[in-house]
Amino acid sequence: MNRFNENEITKENGKIINEKLENFNKTIANKRIAIIGLGTSNIPLIDYFNDLGSSISVFDNRAKENVDKEIIEKLEKNNIKYYLGEDSLKNLIGFDYIFRSPSCMPWTPEIQREVSKGAILTSEIEQVLELSPSHIIGVTGSDGKTTTTTLIYKLLQTTGHKCFLGGNIGTPLFTQISDMKPDDYVVLELSSFQLIDMKVSPEIAVVTNITPNHLNVHKDYQEYIDSKKNIYLHQNENGILVINKDNDITKEFYKDARGKVRYFSHKELLDNGVIFDEKDHIIKICDDGVRKHIINQKDMLLKGEHNCENACAAISATLGLVKEDDAINTIKNFSGVEHRLEFVRSINGVKWYNDSIGTSPTRTIAGLNSFDEKIVLIAGGYDKHLDYAPIGKPIVDNVSKLILMGATADKIYNAVSEELQKQNKKMPIYRCNTLEEVVNKANEIATEDEIVLFSPASASFDLFKNFEERGEKFKQLVNAI
Repeated sequence: MNRFNENEITKENGKIINEKLENFNKTIANKRIAIIGLGTSNIPLIDYFNDLGSSISVFDNRAKENVDKEIIEKLEKNNIKYYLGEDSLKNLIGFDYIFRSPSCMPWTPEIQREVSKGAILTSEIEQVLELSPSHIIGVTGSDGKTTTTTLIYKLLQTTGHKCFLGGNIGTPLFTQISDMKPDDYVVLELSSFQLIDMKVSPEIAVVTNITPNHLNVHKDYQEYIDSKKNIYLHQNENGILVINKDNDITKEFYKDARGKVRYFSHKELLDNGVIFDEKDHIIKICDDGVRKHIINQKDMLLKGEHNCENACAAISATLGLVKEDDAINTIKNFSGVEHRLEFVRSINGVKWYNDSIGTSPTRTIAGLNSFDEKIVLIAGGYDKHLDYAPIGKPIVDNVSKLILMGATADKIYNAVSEELQKQNKKMPIYRCNTLEEVVNKANEIATEDEIVLFSPASASFDLFKNFEERGEKFKQLVNAI
């Protein structure tokens, strides 16, 4: 299935020419372009548009001293205007194109003012979807995005076709569009911030699940849900939507689908779809009621039933594209992604795991349910205004000792205290101020054959730039013991 019309991909002396990209380059040359946000995804755009001769202005809400010196030097060397600080967008006037970063919401008043005057609002990742001639698979959801995206990418690599990994994960892909061919595959992890104003959808769209998240940024839960829907709303009749049948939100998405719908589940024995059967712990492909056994959970390196769900989603997305034996071998040998139930080391019979990706209660609950051993849980962090009541019972049922820190410590403490009272149980609960204190306390109180799990159930922005930086710091401290 070719994403482009015949006249948009041509051959010249045996070389494939992306006419759509060529036309875009001609259109945008000499235009006034605003790039909002100096994050990873936007940096390559500066060189690209500068080479085309576009007039570029850059905006970032950070103070100059908080921006990488090399970036500032690049801007000044190329005589690119830049505006920094909290009021930088007051200078957003008179632009033809605005490329926003995911952290800058499209309903920002200064952006809306420019759009009302005719500016075209877009983003690096939207242009990848618009201009790449390759087959594109997009993955979104509240939990499991990165693991599912990475697994799909690894499955497709077995086909022998060239594969690209990007979006909210990996390398920015816009400057690689000219290298992409119609038979290649692009696999994208897409966040609600990237999808909120997206006007194009991938051929194959995967939604792992939806639970409340990022409510400190989105206007409300409905806006968050509607943002996620853009991953499939712009598909045509040839599109494929892969959705979680077990999630109350995603299971209704079939009503809006324009193409084919595929389901995955671990709660229902579907007649058609991919399931993880909780009775025998086997992943199965279901076709008209016939359920073919694929992989037993005990043969997988990934821990947790939630990762079996992620594997089901990845299989669903690549049905008919990847040979069954290749899929089985890939999934069996896939050990996971950094900061996601990542084994760090064993100390005196205590195994330490880094699950810094646990930025919400649902992620941490999934982590807690992945172990048979009793857990010393480290939790707490930046408050995204989520409901922590549901985390009380899973902690009481799985945790022997609890260590709390950060802005959400009180919310987690209250949820756990209420559940302890219900079950007439007691649990040692400790409070710490820094990650160093947390690791030292965990090392002091953990006993042989217990698990120390760092899964904060909260964002990292109170102390760290992102969950990756937080996870790296945790590993450094554990390895220094």
